[in-house]
Amino acid sequence: MQTMELTALELGRKIKEKEISVREAVDAFYQRIAAVDGELNSFVTLDQENAYRRADEVQAGIADGSISGPLAGVPAAIKDNICTKGLLTTCSSGILYNFVPTYSAEAVLNMEKAGAVILGKTNMDEFAMGSTTETSAFGPTRNPWNTGHVPGGSSGGSCAAVAAGEAPYALGSDTGGSIRQPGSFCGVVGLKPTYGTVSRYGLIAYGSSLDQIGPIAKDVPDCAAILEMIASHDQKDSTSVARTDCDFTSALVDDVRGMRVGIPSDYLGEGLDGEVRQAVLDTADVLRQKGAIVEEFDLSLVEYAIPAYYVIASAEASSNLSRFDGVKYGYRAAEYDGLHGMYKKSRSEGFGEEVKRRIMLGSFVLSSGYYDAYYLKALRTKALIRQSFDRAFEKYDVILAPASPTTAPKLGESLSDPLKMYLGDIYTISVNLAGLPGISVPCRNDSRGLPIGVQMIGDCFKEKKIIRVAYAFEQARGRFVMPEIAVKSAQMSSVHMASSVESMGMLPNGQEGK
Repeated sequence: MQTMELTALELGRKIKEKEISVREAVDAFYQRIAAVDGELNSFVTLDQENAYRRADEVQAGIADGSISGPLAGVPAAIKDNICTKGLLTTCSSGILYNFVPTYSAEAVLNMEKAGAVILGKTNMDEFAMGSTTETSAFGPTRNPWNTGHVPGGSSGGSCAAVAAGEAPYALGSDTGGSIRQPGSFCGVVGLKPTYGTVSRYGLIAYGSSLDQIGPIAKDVPDCAAILEMIASHDQKDSTSVARTDCDFTSALVDDVRGMRVGIPSDYLGEGLDGEVRQAVLDTADVLRQKGAIVEEFDLSLVEYAIPAYYVIASAEASSNLSRFDGVKYGYRAAEYDGLHGMYKKSRSEGFGEEVKRRIMLGSFVLSSGYYDAYYLKALRTKALIRQSFDRAFEKYDVILAPASPTTAPKLGESLSDPLKMYLGDIYTISVNLAGLPGISVPCRNDSRGLPIGVQMIGDCFKEKKIIRVAYAFEQARGRFVMPEIAVKSAQMSSVHMASSVESMGMLPNGQEGK
């Protein structure tokens, strides 16, 4: 088995047993990136010089015993909205095209303590606003299973990189399904932890009450081990929770006998693709055969989740993104008239269309006369949705649901109709509104060869339950194969820049970061 086909834990064992060195592992993934990323555009910045230096440091730490975790020496990719000291962090936006943080996110620091080697930063929807990774200022990422289709979003670059063997695992962020939905589209496992489990310090905020960093990997054991590595209480993050039950790998038990699994009947109705629906029902049958008690129930309030989410998320985005004004850092318009003119031109030229759309919506719902009618009503709806889940978890250990209404759409289909793109989040956003943990696991491929993912949702701080159910299903399913990637030319450019970025004279992928 080639290095790129190994799971993160398998590679970690080989490094520990001296079958492969850390430098050789890093080199193997850079070779893979060179071979396929011109077609996929998963990465926006690579950090080869520092990665090889870091590989030697970690190798020495493994040798002297100072670094001994199961993922020591295993390379990783980081979503481009998670700060990395000394390495470009752009949120895939023109307005942050040259931003190099002076500090790393707490999750990244935890990874480095455990011996991770960072390969580079992955492409994403601009400021995590999108469901396809097409709103990136650095051009769209393509799905490794079929490059004419999207990888999902906003963590599409991270999911595509893991699926294509460009990295054994990656970090993403999930505001309304941005780990689980692209995980489903790309045939990888994506885990969104309970809100507060992983520090948000160093995560460039989109919706502060909704965002959460989480792992993306080839299988459930990898995700459990990665979450165990990055979860921690952080005094720098006021929403961080001190937990004593972070031994998530202890839940890797192939036994779901007696566990109660509920399927919301609301999720199986109109709008759900027939093949996706059947995949969910087949997953339920697998769990029944393993001894779980599976039944349908009425979750209620599902139709209110999307409007409540987009009102809250856009309002928070309007506030969070006000700091990007061209004054302190990032893009500044070349020509302007006065201070207010600089603000307007810098933001108009620096932000993409989808980001501007959501900022305007957020500013509107927070404005005088509309705050009560929209924003406060959305907050009340959020509380009702949480209460609905509370009632469900009084009866069920885990909720089984689709991760998306369909498999990956073709490039360009969603951007032509933003409302259609928003409706695609119907099965994932409630998890963020209620602060719950969720995991997306590939089930099988549809008739077009595109992966179908199923989602397991748990009550707050019950990651172990969803990991247990997901692992049991994964054991019955068997190893999920990697996609065959059609690479047109190994010499082709590794990024196709958006025209708006070209007009600002930005450098192509990775030139500043390499």
